[in-house]
Amino acid sequence: MPKPVFIDRTILFGDCDPAGIVYTPRFSYFALEAVHEALGVWLEGPGLRALMAHDILPPARALVLEFLHPVSWDDVLRLKVSVAEVGEHAFTFAVEGRLPTDVLAFTARLTQVCVCPRTKTVVAIPAPLRAVLAS
Repeated sequence: MPKPVFIDRTILFGDCDPAGIVYTPRFSYFALEAVHEALGVWLEGPGLRALMAHDILPPARALVLEFLHPVSWDDVLRLKVSVAEVGEHAFTFAVEGRLPTDVLAFTARLTQVCVCPRTKTVVAIPAPLRAVLAS
C-alpha cells in the first residue's frame, strides 16, 4: 500500500451548529475531501479526475463513520488517509481525524467500486490503478 497522506483541515464556523460543534454530516465531507487529496498525491494529478482518467467511475459502495470526540470551530484536524484494502473490483480507504492534542476525533472507511462509464457495469480495477493502490 502507498504511504499514508496527511492533510490538515481547519474547522470553519459554517461547519458547526449553534453550539460550535461540527455538524455530523460534515465529517463525511472531511473524509471524502481528504481521500480526493490523497488520490492527488498518489496518482500525481487532481485527485478524482486522475482516478477517472483510468476510464472508470468510482461510486461509493460504503461509507462508515465513527465519532469519537467533539470537534469545534477553529480546531485543526490532521487527517490521515491510507489505502486499507484493494479487492478485485473495489478499493477501501481509511481516514483518521486527530486533534492537535493527538486525540482521535473520528474514523472513516470509504469503499469505492470501479464502474465502466459507458455500460455502467462493475469492472476490475485497472492494472495501472491497482499498481498504485497496492504498492
